[in-house]
Amino acid sequence: MPASTFTRARTRRRMLRATAALAVSPCLIGTPAVNATPSNANTPAPSTAPTNPPTATGQFEVKIGPPEPMVTPADAPAIGRRRLDKTYRGDLQGSALGEMVFAGQPQAGEAAYTALESFVGTLHGRSGGLALAHLGVMHAGGQEVRILIVPGSGTGELAGIQGELLLRIESGVHHYTLNYQFN
Repeated sequence: MPASTFTRARTRRRMLRATAALAVSPCLIGTPAVNATPSNANTPAPSTAPTNPPTATGQFEVKIGPPEPMVTPADAPAIGRRRLDKTYRGDLQGSALGEMVFAGQPQAGEAAYTALESFVGTLHGRSGGLALAHLGVMHAGGQEVRILIVPGSGTGELAGIQGELLLRIESGVHHYTLNYQFN
């Protein structure tokens, strides 16, 4: 890995950890925030994607359903799920429904969540759908969140799409930057 790519990746990881208080813990304990990235959300994660992929920006609203316990073995850690209902505005316009599964102790800064959401609408005027896969982990005061377009999930004019969605929260408003490409 070239030194500049390694340095950007290390800097991005440090910045993500610094946003721990804004991101996964509110999502797991019931406030409307889902996750966040630093305000320089246009910095893509190192990948095999082109250096300057197309970028879509905008805002979204999210409604998070109440926690529902899931069946676990006796004496095992509790896990739960929550429904997601989102409305996207900006370059990505449409709606998404999804489900989050979570475990851990977010109040203590030790937790994780995964989520899948299914979006339908338009991206820069192209109609279709795609799925997003989330992974968020909090540990020892740090946090990492990653949201990727599920490979092979693009439909309609979004068939063949791949990429990553970055989020930031400012004054309670969710902003997204979607770096994407078509294969």
